[in-house]
Formats: sequence, structure tokens, C-alpha cells
Amino acid sequence: MTPITDAGIAAGADRAARWRWLARLPRESRDTLFLLAVIAWTISPHTAHLPPWCIALTALVLLWRCRLAITLAPLPGRWWLLGLLALAAGATFMTYQSLLGKEPGVTLAVVLMALKTLELRARRDAFVVFFLGFFLVLTHFLYSQSLLVALAMVVSVWGLLTALVLAHMPVGQPALRQAAALAARTAFWGAPIMALLFVLFPRVGPLWGVPQDGLSKTGLSNRMTMGSIAELAQDDSIAMRLRFLGPGGAPPPAQSQYFRGPVFGHFDGREWRPIGPQQPSNFPPAMRPRAELAVTGPALRYEITLEPLKLTILPLLEVSSAPPQIDGYAAQQRSDLQWVTDRPVFERLRFEAEAHVDFRHGPLDPVLGLQDYVELPPGYNPRTLAWAAALRRQPRYLNADSITLAQAVMNHIRSGGFEYTLAPGAYGEDNPRAAIDEFWLDRRQGFCEHFAAAFVVVLRALDIPARIVTGYQGMDTEPIDGYYVVRQNAAHAWAEYWVAGKGWLRADPTSAVSPDRIQNNRMLRPEPGLVAGAWERVSPAFLSGIGDLWDAANNRWNQWVLSYSRGAQFNLLKSLGLSSADWQDLAWLLLSSLSALSLAVVGWAWWDRARVDPWLRQRQILRARLHALGVSSASHEPPRSLAGRVRQQLGERGAGLAALLELLDLQHYGPAARSRPDPALTRKFKAEARSVARSAV
Repeated sequence: MTPITDAGIAAGADRAARWRWLARLPRESRDTLFLLAVIAWTISPHTAHLPPWCIALTALVLLWRCRLAITLAPLPGRWWLLGLLALAAGATFMTYQSLLGKEPGVTLAVVLMALKTLELRARRDAFVVFFLGFFLVLTHFLYSQSLLVALAMVVSVWGLLTALVLAHMPVGQPALRQAAALAARTAFWGAPIMALLFVLFPRVGPLWGVPQDGLSKTGLSNRMTMGSIAELAQDDSIAMRLRFLGPGGAPPPAQSQYFRGPVFGHFDGREWRPIGPQQPSNFPPAMRPRAELAVTGPALRYEITLEPLKLTILPLLEVSSAPPQIDGYAAQQRSDLQWVTDRPVFERLRFEAEAHVDFRHGPLDPVLGLQDYVELPPGYNPRTLAWAAALRRQPRYLNADSITLAQAVMNHIRSGGFEYTLAPGAYGEDNPRAAIDEFWLDRRQGFCEHFAAAFVVVLRALDIPARIVTGYQGMDTEPIDGYYVVRQNAAHAWAEYWVAGKGWLRADPTSAVSPDRIQNNRMLRPEPGLVAGAWERVSPAFLSGIGDLWDAANNRWNQWVLSYSRGAQFNLLKSLGLSSADWQDLAWLLLSSLSALSLAVVGWAWWDRARVDPWLRQRQILRARLHALGVSSASHEPPRSLAGRVRQQLGERGAGLAALLELLDLQHYGPAARSRPDPALTRKFKAEARSVARSAV
């Protein structure tokens, strides 16, 4: 136990003194400071989207208003406000070149909210602030609909409702804690209506598809450079969740957990891109290699919840032969087995798909279009090309087939002193035309894209068609809430090369240098920070458990709330017995439910009408006792006036009743007012009234 010392007592006294000034402030100032704190909390999540000048101006205005509330100084004049508003409007236009749209609109709303606090002269000004606050709460969902943002906005709504309760009450009535409790109860009783509207209100686009998470970053890209995927390995966020629907719900083996994304066939010496509209083929469509997909064995069915990608490519488990059924999207398969949608995926998608882990694809006989996958930019990586030529000149490889040559390159990676690392450093800084030379022959340190790119370049130098495939490989070994998680740090690059009579074959050079990465899903992870590292050393299981709980909560949020679509609404109607559900059934069910709920509320209010105002109920009881004693009273008269009339009509006999009425007046309107009547006072008044009645007999 820490000993109590004079220094400790003095420190505690100093801390108490620092907070004592707040209690000495007028109640109006304390309510204003509370409202400013709620506004700051509501605005704070927007700081990631607002320009720096807006953040600085908003903070300065709120701090200025805090100082005015503490010092009880007068509010600034109208010209100050007009000048600041003009300055904010001009800065917004300079930033966005417009005053219309999501970004400038949110910026101006934040500034208006801050400036309006400098104009809190009447209750109507406070109401404008409240409504602006509720509007700002909605604007957060234009950027993110995550569980964390939703929880933060629940706190904002609670704070704004508390401030609204305070604004409707006389100054000093009720206490802040009581107002917060009333706001919480109000929100609680309104929650069933909110839930009913959420479940039954028609999902009409684009109202339900406006904002989505993940728009600022994505795991995959339509181009690849050496080092781009290594950056993703430091991102532990979730890319997708999967629930396998087969017997036992077991996933395929780790070495078969490849999720096919963008395929790159064009290389300009520094960057890899798909062969397509931007990088067209040298051959007409009839001469290009086709998919020619052939699958064996039963299909593996699974349900996938895919986070926003900003791409038109769906990273599905290899290999899907049937198009996934996605509400609102049309998907088709290209010749390189990529599944593409008719528009970029800017929202979270949930759908079912199927995969075959045993498959063959690509032409069995040579076609001219395969030359697209042999081309190399002239003048780049001459030493690597010379290394490939030297390999081919070796006697045992003079007449070797493509598989043997590819295996020789893999053996070189396996035994050539290569290192699999997240931080290989930049390649090609001194000589941009020799980046792969530097990796393949000098430093030999890299991540998956380094190995895949070098492998493909060497095979092309050996006149073997080859290309890079990117996507994800592997998933968390244990399911969370029944779902297997694929994270952004599972982003991966591997290779495919073409063999006559077999088509395209997968080759993953990473498996040669780091078998655990492919066979056991052991991803490289960056060094943890100081705090995270300390926690991992003390209790790694605790951190893992907290992360799993949060992932499970996010999954439930995504499945039950964000993924609640028109199809889910109609499925709900079908579960209620409506076999052919449509919009009319949904509307009738919504109106019927709201009507029934309204009738229930009206019935409860009628039954509980005597408890609507407990002070009024107590006043009715006391007035009835006074009326029995011959003392008349009106419903609008306060207890203090009744006390004077009791003394006039009853004299000394009514002194006790008058004293109790004056105490009631203090309990209801005094500085230490109560939130509810004192039942003990009511009992004392009844007893005193009976005593007065007996004395008059």
C-alpha cells in the first residue's frame, strides 16, 4: 500500500482546486461548455476528411467560445461572424473549386456549426445548433459506416439530446446527470421505432448505397511495381470473410488458398499492367489465348463478404467456373480467369460463390497471342537475360522442356541464398533499367512480387510465355464467429507459365524461399510499435482475444446491418408466410406495424396519464387534503402561495401544513431541486392534515 504523505495530500488538494472553478461557474456557462464538448466530439471524426484550415478555424472558434463562457464575456458582434463566414466560404471555394458537393458541403456545415456557437443568445439559436449537430452526425456515414463510427455517433446523439433537454428546462433545472439520464431513456424508448423503420423501410437505390468504407485504400491494384505488395503486408485490416458451406465447413488446404485478382502480362521495365484496353495485345482477339477452363471434382461452395475494392475485379478463390450472383452487379469471366464486374466495387458485397481447386485452363496448342507473354522491354536487365541464356546453354538444359526449365529457376531461388523479407529496400534507384538485375544477381532480398517478377522475366528470357497473377493467398487458420478471415497482409503475387499440352501452370516462387508462407499461412509481419510490442510480450493471448472479439463484432455489424438489403427484406417477408413478397406487402407491413405501435403508445399513455408528471400527481393529492380542510386552491398556484393561504385560513393549526408546503416549493424550484417528489413529504402532509382535521372537531 502506498503511504500517505504530506506531498500526496497537497497534490490531491491541488487537483481538487483545479476542478473547483468549474463548479463555481454559472449553470448557463457549464451547459455551454458541455454543448461545446459534444460539438467537438461530433466534429472530430471529420478531421480525416477536412482541409487543415477548416480544422484550425473550427478549433480556434470553439476555444474562443469556451473562453467567453468561462469569463462571462459578451459574444462577438454580427460583423465578426459575417467576416469569418466569408473567409470560410472563400477558403472552401479555393480548396474545392466549388461550394456544392459532398466535400465542400461537409466543410461548410462544420464551419457553420462552430460559428453558430458564437451566436447562442436565445433558445432558438441553441435549437439551430442542435439540428446542425444531428445533420453532422448523418454526414459521417457519407464516409464510413463502420461499427466504430456508429458507436461514436451514438455518443454524439446522446450528448445532443442531453443538451436539448437542458435547453427546454429552466436555468439550473435539472442537473446535468439527470438530463443525461432522461436523454438516454428517450433514446431507449425510441429505439424500437428506429429498428422497425430500418427493417421494413424500402431499400431504394441509391439511398442505401451512398457511402462505403475502404474508399481511401484497397488491397489490390491494376498495376504492380517491385515493393507495392510489400506495403500491404503491413496492413492487418480485413479484405474479405468466408464461410464454407460444404460438409463440416472446412476450407481447402493452405496450398490451395489462392484468391485470383489482377493478372499482369505487360511489362515496360518498371511496371506491370494487364493486357487490355490501356495495354492492347499485338494480336487480334481470334489469335489470343482463350480461357478453355476444365475442372475436376466437386465444387467447393462458400459465402464471401468482400470489402470495397475500387476495382472491377473480384478476387475469388481459384478457380470459379460459375458466375457469382451479386445483387446489382453483373460479373463475367475474362480469358485470364479474372472475374470482372460491370462497375467498380465501392461497397461491401456479400454473395455466394463456388470454386474448384483442381482445374486446368488455357490453350493446349500454341497460339500466336502467347507472344504477348514472352515480350520483354529492350535494354532492361541485361545481366538477368544473360544469366538465362547461360542457363539454357548448359548441356542438360539444351533440349529441356518448359517444366524442366521452370523447375531449374525455382531451384536457383531455393538454393541461391535468397531472403524473403518485408524490407528489402528500393531497387533500381541507381539504374532504373537494372532493378531485376540488382535483385536476381546482387542483393537477393525481396517480397513475393520481387520473386514473381524476376521469375517471369527469366522464363520470358527462356522463351517461355509467363505472366504475374496477384490476389491473396492464405487466411487466418481459425475462424472468427464462423468466418475465415483474409486480411490485406495476405496480398500475394505468383506466376503462371504456359506449357504445350497442359495450358497455364501455377508457379509460386515464394514457396521456394519461404515454404511456411504458403503451406502454413505464416505471413511476414512488421515489427510492432512500443506499446503493442510491450503488450505482446506481456500477454499475446490477450491481444489476440481482443482482436478476435472486435473482428466478430464487426462481422455481425456487417452481416446484420450493412448487408441488410432488398433481398433480405423480401426473405423476411417470406419467412412470415408471404410466398410472393413485393413492395406492396412491405409497405402494408410497415404501415400496420407503425399503426399498432402508435396505438400501443397511446394506450400506455392513457393508462399511465397520472404518472406523466409526478409533481402534478403529488400536487393533486395535497390540494385534495386542503380542500377537505376548507382551503381552496387553483391548479396553477405554486406551493408557496398555498402556504400563505393556509396560514390565513387555519392560523396556528395550519403552521405545520404551511411549513411542509414551503419545503415542497424548495424541493421543486430551489437550488437543490429534486428530480422527483419526496414520498416522505406526502406522507407527512397527509398525517398533518388528519391531525388538523381532528383538532377542529
